[in-house]
Amino acid sequence: MNSRSNQTGESHPATRVVGRGTGWNKSGRFESIQLEPDFEHLDESQIEASPAKVATQYFIDHAQSVVSENDSPDLKFRFSINPYRGCAHGCSYCYARPYHEFLGLSAGLDFESKIFVKPDAPQLFQKWLARRSWKCEPVNLSGITDPYQPAERKFEITRGILQVALDCQQPLFVITKNAMITRDVDLLSELAEQDLVRAIISITTLDQNLTRTMEPRTSAPDARLATVGQLAEHGIDVLVNIAPIIPGLTDSEVPEILRRAAAAGAKAASYTILRLPGAVEPIFLQWLDEYQPLKRAKIEAGIKSARGDRLSDSRFFERMKGSGVIAEHIRQTVKTFARKYGLDTQLSPLDVTRFVPPELDRRQRRLFD
Repeated sequence: MNSRSNQTGESHPATRVVGRGTGWNKSGRFESIQLEPDFEHLDESQIEASPAKVATQYFIDHAQSVVSENDSPDLKFRFSINPYRGCAHGCSYCYARPYHEFLGLSAGLDFESKIFVKPDAPQLFQKWLARRSWKCEPVNLSGITDPYQPAERKFEITRGILQVALDCQQPLFVITKNAMITRDVDLLSELAEQDLVRAIISITTLDQNLTRTMEPRTSAPDARLATVGQLAEHGIDVLVNIAPIIPGLTDSEVPEILRRAAAAGAKAASYTILRLPGAVEPIFLQWLDEYQPLKRAKIEAGIKSARGDRLSDSRFFERMKGSGVIAEHIRQTVKTFARKYGLDTQLSPLDVTRFVPPELDRRQRRLFD
């Protein structure tokens, strides 16, 4: 039986689930009732022989607003827009998992199988841009979950947002680890012609066997590198983000990732170091127990070394890059090889001078703008 320990040392079974990042599905931390699978009357062979398949469910999120504002000094953007809540990519390390607990759901399997869709996001974004108070600056697409996760193939909400941005000449940063972004190369190339978009492709590892278990529903590493090339061929500036770097597991891949990213046509590179906030910690540790048991001690020690002897650090100026000997070694490695492969470039700012407010129905009175 797969089991793991949470932050209080209690053991929680994790059901074997095919094609998901975790089978761990402990109820949200705000719930007074906790549901746990009971395997008391089953032996180990029965549990292991019966992996479950969990279908993705979609729920309509009737959000009244889709643009979020942050004041973090660690982030290079102030505003972000998220078309979806939850992410079927199922990355075991995803820092966004705890947000599902605010919905009364689990940060584990619920996060990657119960996806909340915002079909009105393009219209809400357009309305937001029409405010008289809006002074144009780049908006991040997306700040939390991937805008090109599998749901986008069905709902095309991200494409709708790109069309609004193009109509208004509103600059965007687009972050994804999915090759599906190439579907929208027509809109992205038009935005790029006016210096209104940067694509940021996240690459964690070049090892597809590792990707298959750690990021089960993302695009393969080779597909992401091919995406870099396709976007670059259409005149779209691409920044490759090595995120997250996992000490003791993927840190040794940094030079080769940068080399191949540059060869594919990337213009710049960045990185973050793994952190495990809240419920992400037990989920990732359970993943280590299942897929990297011999490396768990080394990986944990590496993370703690970069995080002040903790597995996460939420302090500003520390949470993205970490501190200590290992964090400094990673920083120097990225810096050295980014320079070697010409990825230490500072990309020029996006053009905020072209913005044209969208035309709304003038019969509707504007309130609160």
